[in-house]
Amino acid sequence: MIVIIDYDTGNTKSISKALDFIGLQNKISSNKTEILQADGVILPGVGAYPEAMQELIRRGLDVTLKEIAVLRKPILGVCLGMQLLLESSNEHVFTKGLGLIPGYAEKLPDEPKFVVPHMGWNQLENKRITPLTKKVDGEYVYYVHSYYANCPPEYIIATSGYSVEIPGMINNGHIYGAQFHPEKSGQIGLEILKGFKEVIRSCKSSLQ
Repeated sequence: MIVIIDYDTGNTKSISKALDFIGLQNKISSNKTEILQADGVILPGVGAYPEAMQELIRRGLDVTLKEIAVLRKPILGVCLGMQLLLESSNEHVFTKGLGLIPGYAEKLPDEPKFVVPHMGWNQLENKRITPLTKKVDGEYVYYVHSYYANCPPEYIIATSGYSVEIPGMINNGHIYGAQFHPEKSGQIGLEILKGFKEVIRSCKSSLQ
């Protein structure tokens, strides 16, 4: 069982349906006990970084997510949820993040040929093979965002070209992030979620 974190700022139902499709038992919850008992969690997110982080803190979910990380249970952040895994963001005001992956969220350059927000299908280039990225090279995924993860290259596992090289997927141990929406990215999105399912199975076996 995995938990999709519910803090009123995420595309939870679409993610749940995608997980149902690949046979990964899940529930949408903000209950700390349920979250800590889960085999892994997904942190979704849409909207602005400061408000989302504030809501996590208000519910005490920032502490819960850090506990999940200490327990070495897999975490997958999606879109804004991925950015919240970083150390900080400069969206509107400087805001500290969860600090689970080194780096910060920075606004995409607004250039004539590269509209912000960045919306649409972009091709992924694999930078490192992981269970989530083993089938992504050259595939197209769906993005909707104005900020991107500026982080050290050793944490970037897949990128897409735009006004800058966008870290499409990042990773630190058992913690993963996808800037795009796997649940809206067709078959390749499902393959990525299957990869996360594989990580959960592996981590669960190692913790037993």
